[in-house]
Amino acid sequence: MIVADLAALHALLPASGALAGLDLGEKTIGVAISDLRRSVATPATVIRRVKFTVDAAALLALLAERGVRGLVLGLPLNMDGSEGPRVQSTRAFARNLERLCDLPMTFWDERLSTVAAERALLEADASRKRRKEVIDAVAAGYILQGALDRLAHMGQDRSDP
Repeated sequence: MIVADLAALHALLPASGALAGLDLGEKTIGVAISDLRRSVATPATVIRRVKFTVDAAALLALLAERGVRGLVLGLPLNMDGSEGPRVQSTRAFARNLERLCDLPMTFWDERLSTVAAERALLEADASRKRRKEVIDAVAAGYILQGALDRLAHMGQDRSDP
């Protein structure tokens, strides 16, 4: 189920359980998964895109294996905040995925997440080959961590049963 924003996602989530962050590219899907308390995002894997049904099957298997309770998809807005073809592609992916699973999902502004991920990998002295292998998962980690930080702030105003 696609929800309007992070507040709507927050309202649907149980008190604990992992969230997944996705960085959707044309050739890959970077995946990051949080801990059960939703405080730390960890890059998990990169799925090489083939076609939607194959990509979705691989993603859904990973989500089930890790007990994921919700999804945060990076929304690749233009720097001026406008929506271009990549945003339309991301929204279409979410609509198609929504037909296959009932996890709540929303979008999170991913502007500059890949830049931040690249900088972190350079600072970690990762080789060019290694950076290319993991950049999308690390970018997904940045996307998810931003959403987790906002959720933590929202949680201070809400008492979970």
